[in-house]
Amino acid sequence: MKYSKIFQYAYLVFAALFIYDAISRYVNTSELYYPSILLGALAIFMFFFRRRFARKMHNKDQ
Repeated sequence: MKYSKIFQYAYLVFAALFIYDAISRYVNTSELYYPSILLGALAIFMFFFRRRFARKMHNKDQ
């Protein structure tokens, strides 16, 4: 169970990295880099999805 919490927050770290990458590319080239934006949004979605799923499983066990 401890590993799932670590991976939950790893999604946030990856989201921050992808969003930083998109912003830095936009500043340098003035073009939006959609793959980084989409991967950042997906990582944020996965964080909330995994957190909700973990809470459901925790409540089911009790």
